Amino acid sequence: MLTKMIENLKKNPRTIVFTEGTDNRILDAASKLTAEGIMGVILLGNVDEVKAAAKAGGYAIDQCQIIDPLTYPEMDAMVAEMVKLRKGKMTEEKVRKALTQSNYFGTMLVKMGKGDCLLGGATYSTADTVRPALQLIKTKPGNKIVSSCFIMVKGDERLAMGDCAINIDPSEDDLVEIAIESARTARVFGIDPKVAMLSYSTLGSGKGDSVTKVANATKKIKEAAPDLAVEGEIQFDASVSPEVAAIKCSGSPVAGQANTFIFPDINAGNIGYKIAARLGGYTAVGPVLQGLNAPINDLSRGCTAEEVYSMSIVTAALSIPEEPEYDVIDEKDLEMITRLVIETLKVIKGLK
Repeated sequence: MLTKMIENLKKNPRTIVFTEGTDNRILDAASKLTAEGIMGVILLGNVDEVKAAAKAGGYAIDQCQIIDPLTYPEMDAMVAEMVKLRKGKMTEEKVRKALTQSNYFGTMLVKMGKGDCLLGGATYSTADTVRPALQLIKTKPGNKIVSSCFIMVKGDERLAMGDCAINIDPSEDDLVEIAIESARTARVFGIDPKVAMLSYSTLGSGKGDSVTKVANATKKIKEAAPDLAVEGEIQFDASVSPEVAAIKCSGSPVAGQANTFIFPDINAGNIGYKIAARLGGYTAVGPVLQGLNAPINDLSRGCTAEEVYSMSIVTAALSIPEEPEYDVIDEKDLEMITRLVIETLKVIKGLK
């Protein structure tokens, strides 16, 4: 799964910021990432302490940049920028104090272009990782929320599931954002998204506020992203079983073959991805945070060094700008355009 991401990262150099520079799992991953030439690494923390921890663990971090927030030479410029971003919600004194913390300092490094992405949470809580991102990186134009997506991996099979970690009871419009962003995340992992908007009802078979919410969200998605394959509201069995799909929603381009699942609320999402992991044998990669202006991702405090390594690659890959999509012009259209250009040039020449 990571091979193509690594190849892409080597062609598009990125730099990741790690907020917990003395953590052995971070140091292990950082040494591998730089030794393999996958990306640049910034480790945050006291320089002597980071080097001592690396030496004690036998980790080679010579190619990593170590930055101590307490001795950062450009701190005044960073403080001024953060005061501006907070728009009167924090005084200069409070900003300066906040920037002594690696989560805020690291987020500002990304905001100011010193790093392309950030990975934290090995010792911080999810809230401590997400809060600075919301305050400083903020959501992308057109997005109002941050959401999450897990990529579920088993052998060569990959599925996307959202939102299982952030939004407790998303509204119709929230579900629209979650679905569209989860589809984008799915593509980064090589999944051609077929989106199932999950419910206990399939196309009106059940009633209730949750059913109405999911059905209305599906209509809005089709309007906002007409090229996205989406079906809803739909029950899980109808979304993955061709036999059930043939009975419950025959002719659907998604039913029976969905690979991107959007849950109606966090209860269903959190339970759903954990059932897939514990009983279905899938490995959960994530949560990948979506909707931000730059990739900021959260680690589990129980993560392993290998998980830090994998999540670093995912986070950095998300920071590579998407290539614009171009419509293919067929031969007839090209001939017509060429003829119009020639005729226009003749007119212009005649005017001269």
